[in-house]
Parts: sequence; C-alpha cells; structure tokens
Amino acid sequence: MSVAQILVVDDEADIRTLVQEILTEEGYSVETAGNANAARVARAARKPDLVLLDIWMPDADGITLLREWAGEDGGAGPVVMMSGHGTVETAMEATRLGALDFIEKPISLAKLLRTVEAALEKARLKARGRARLTASALLEPIGRSRVIQAQREQVRKVAAQDSAVLFTGEPGTGRETLARFLHSCSPRANGPFVNVALGQVNDGDAAKLLFGTVDGDRVERGLLEQANGGTLFLNELGDMSSEVQRLLYAVFEAHSFTRVGGTQQVAFEARLVSSAAPDIVSRVDHGSFRRDLFNQLDVVQLRIPPLREYREDVPELLRYYVDVLVDAEGLKYRRFSVAAQNRLRNYPWPGNVREVKNIVHRLLALGGSDEVSLEEVERVIQREAAPAAEPLVKQDLLALPLREAREAFERAYLMQQLELAGGRVGKLAERVGMERTHLYRKLKQLGIEIGTEKDED
Repeated sequence: MSVAQILVVDDEADIRTLVQEILTEEGYSVETAGNANAARVARAARKPDLVLLDIWMPDADGITLLREWAGEDGGAGPVVMMSGHGTVETAMEATRLGALDFIEKPISLAKLLRTVEAALEKARLKARGRARLTASALLEPIGRSRVIQAQREQVRKVAAQDSAVLFTGEPGTGRETLARFLHSCSPRANGPFVNVALGQVNDGDAAKLLFGTVDGDRVERGLLEQANGGTLFLNELGDMSSEVQRLLYAVFEAHSFTRVGGTQQVAFEARLVSSAAPDIVSRVDHGSFRRDLFNQLDVVQLRIPPLREYREDVPELLRYYVDVLVDAEGLKYRRFSVAAQNRLRNYPWPGNVREVKNIVHRLLALGGSDEVSLEEVERVIQREAAPAAEPLVKQDLLALPLREAREAFERAYLMQQLELAGGRVGKLAERVGMERTHLYRKLKQLGIEIGTEKDED
C-alpha cells in the first residue's frame, strides 16, 4: 500500500511543524502550507489523500477555501477542518461542503491520529464507490456522547470474536445498523452480510427461502448458503414463526442443511447476529419462542439504548440527516436554529433515531427559509405525538387476554400511523419500519382496510 499524502494548512508555523512531525513519525508523507494561496498551489501539485485545513487564516478563511474546492469537478476531496474557535454554524457549513470531521485546538495527539486514520479510511471507501452513506446503510453510530462512545467500543470488542450476538432495543434504535457495523469490524468483513427479514418468511416458503432448491441441474442458493463466510442477520426474532424456529434450530445444531429437492448436505458456516425487542426474554419464558434456539442466539447480548438516554447527540444527528437527505433526494439545505435544536434535545423521541430522520425529512420537504425555526419544530412534534395517544386510552388493554390486547394495540397504532401517512402503505411502511409485504399481511390480519395506491412508487 502506498504512503498516504497529507497536506497541513495552517497560518501558525508551530502548529504546522508539530502536526507534520507527528504524522511523519506515523509513516505519512506530509506537506505544509501557511496560507490559502500556498494551499491551492500544493493541492494542485500533489493531489493529497487528505487535507487538514485551518478555518482562520489571514488571506482567505478555510470555509471559503473549502467552498471553492467543493465547486470543482470531483468536489473538495477528503478534508478535515482544524479550529480553536469553531461555532455550530461554521461546523454545519463545513459539513455541508464536504468536510469529514473537525479537530479542535489545542490539538490532542490521540484525537489527531484517530481522526486522520478514520478520514483516510472514508476516502478509501469512497474511491471504491461505498463512501456515500445513507440512513439505511450507515455503519458507525453517530454521536459523541459517552453512551455512543461506549457502544462503539463494545461492538468493536465483540466483533473481534465469532460468538453469536443478539442486539436488543426499542424499534427505531438502529439494531440493523449496529449489526452491519459489527460485521464491518469483524474478521468476516469481506464476506457477505445477509439480512433475513423474519416477518417476510412465510411457513410455506420458509424451507426454499432459507435452504435453497435443487431441480435437476438447476441449483438456487438459499439465504443460509448465501451467508456462508460472512454474517447471517436474523432481523426481529419476535416475527419468527414456530415453524421457522424449528427449521433454524435444526440447522444451527447440525451446522448443515439440505436444499429442497436435493440430497446433499450443505455446510452452514456463518456468524449469527440477531435483533429483538426488549420483551424477547419474556416471550421465551412464556413459551412463544424456543428456549433452545434462543440460547444458540443469545451468547452475547448487547442492549441498544433509546435516544432519550443520549439526547446530547441530537444536534449531530440532525446535521447528519440533513446532509444525507439533501444529498440523496435533492432537498433544499436548511440549518436548525439554536432554539429548534434545544427543543429537539429535550424531546423524548419515542421513535428513537428513526424518528429523527422522519422529522428532518418532513422539515426539509416542507421547505421555507434557510433556517428551521422553533415554531416549525413545534408543529411537527405536535403532529407526530398528538394523534397516536388518543385511541390507546379508549380501551382497557389490561383487561384483555394477551393476544387480544396485542392485536388491539397493533390495530390502534397502525390505524393512526396510516392516517398520518395519508393512507399510503408505502409511507406507512417507512414510518413503522416494516417491509411492505409483511405490512400488507398484518393490515389484512387486523382487518384494516386500505385504499388503492396508484400514486405509490
């Protein structure tokens, strides 16, 4: 692998020298520039793999320089900003223009090396066409709180092993995201990551879908075989039927299976990662989920905290989703006012991180001025929260048997969410985090009528 080329741009000679010495000792090739004009010349001549760019300089500030580079063909390239006097607005503008991260002055040696390494890795991924992250493909959890830092370290530590892992958490907390992050940190990272949406696995098709089929010389690989050498992610154990539980338990015990229509044993060799709601243990205790299968999947259990436990990260999540949605859907860029950010930091976030994305999406889609106001946020919050609570108090669910109480809650919840989605099942699927096929079956099962969706795509 060739040595990474880094350009350090700062008008303070002491800082330039210090950063150059540190990075050179780490094996990087480092060039420095003391002002914007020298930075332009060095960048054009060397095409560095990463630029460390100071914000405040005498001839042109770093944001102006970053904006200039962002307008070029190919964009600004990998840039990390450096500043001792940064503001939220400056950080948001730099992020919008493509900056990967910030380093605060005085510079911490550990922070500098971590940031440079991470930025170079992002640049390498982008060169392979995988750096543009979306909300569903996000790997590393966003946030700087102690909760998120501890979560990242915990997942990295567990990833180095090959034990089965169970992620438990409320809907919308990012269980699939953490599963993908674990896979990317594991020795199996170059192998496949196969997501089995258990709510879509019907008993009648389960064996074909999971094991594959043989018809003469024609062989179709099932999901288990596709996962060999990588990670098999069982998404939402609570949606797994008793028949699918039976099939998977047999495979995990024998470490092999037979394709439908075939006779040859196929080895199963993939890491098991799964997700479940916090009530999964009670379902095991009550017998609705096989204890022997649960024991195979619950070797290491990691709890994903709800967003209300790390609300200090909300401003960073807002900025992230603004950038993602502006980039992915061409929506107008808008920044959140300080008052709006403070209000959202104190919001309880019942829908967790998924709700952050939905609210940001709605506010960007509505358009308006460049700044999202407190009043706009209040209107969106009221729309999200007010209708959902009303039908749940019309019936004493505690007086019903468990199955009937659950159906009553699901019916009330989905009817309200369907109304908020304008009667569109596609939008409803996004709001509640369910695959559309499974959602249609659930609506039919609960007797919820839906209209035609001629305008859905």
